[in-house]
Amino acid sequence: MVPLSVPWWAWVVLAMGIAVMLAVDLLLHRDDHVIGFREAATWSGIWIAAGLAFGVLLWAWQGQEAAGAYYAGYLIEKALSIDNVFVFALIFGYFAVPAGYQHKVLFWGVLGALAFRLVFIFVGAELLATFFWTAYLFGAFLLWTGWKMAFRHDQEIHPERNLLVRLVRRLVPTDPAYHGGRFVTRIDGRRVATLLFVVLVAVEATDLIFAIDSVAAVLAITTSTFIVWTANAFAVLGLRSLYFCLAGLLRRFTHLHYGLALLLAFAGVKLILSETPVGKLPIPLTLGVVVATLAGSILWSLVATRGRAAAESGSGGRTG
Repeated sequence: MVPLSVPWWAWVVLAMGIAVMLAVDLLLHRDDHVIGFREAATWSGIWIAAGLAFGVLLWAWQGQEAAGAYYAGYLIEKALSIDNVFVFALIFGYFAVPAGYQHKVLFWGVLGALAFRLVFIFVGAELLATFFWTAYLFGAFLLWTGWKMAFRHDQEIHPERNLLVRLVRRLVPTDPAYHGGRFVTRIDGRRVATLLFVVLVAVEATDLIFAIDSVAAVLAITTSTFIVWTANAFAVLGLRSLYFCLAGLLRRFTHLHYGLALLLAFAGVKLILSETPVGKLPIPLTLGVVVATLAGSILWSLVATRGRAAAESGSGGRTG
């Protein structure tokens, strides 16, 4: 754990900064236009730069150890976000969501993701500080999650079967069609939810599960709520742009889930060891494992799919 004393005004400034960034993002995409790769790449660069810059600021303010913990948590959360993108692409494909409305769903989905993570972070940190045995419980959960990700990654996803989606459709009057970019509309004088609202519920329900994994993984690095929250927040803020950047390239990341599974397992072991005579593993070692694992799994994926990329490039270059 990185000892960190954060004054209340730092939380206020952070919340205001995130609110401003979200407001700018919403303002620039209020017309529901289709986001192209260049725009998504530009925004991804902006969000990544903001996340990295915050780490530099944290280094200057709280020192190297705090910044190292932040960067390790940020990289883990960013990598897990790529796995989120896989699932979001499947949900959008399943519900045939028009491209122009996908950013709106992801925007409001990110707001829910930030709220879920804030609750999980404070609850998880408090449990770890109060009951030592929760480190073993969280560690075992991360090991199980890592094993499931490594060996059950290709399971089919059926959003319609999600418990929350089924509950909403049963309790909330819903029209099974899109009505522009609206989540709620009026039909025959009564207010009903649209299919876009059902998609939003499916995205939120999926991210709720992802939030448990990612927060537990970062808590294995540090129980400083400020560091865990900022690492999650800056990684999640770029999730929408990341989706539009990677949606067409996901087939190239065929082995990334093995790297993510290894990171979750490593976080689980690290959490368990923290309550043994071995103690907490040093932050530089953790950061090195995170960087090496992500770089290795991405490189492995790109090398393994280079033939596929060449074939698709050649096919795309042919004319009838």
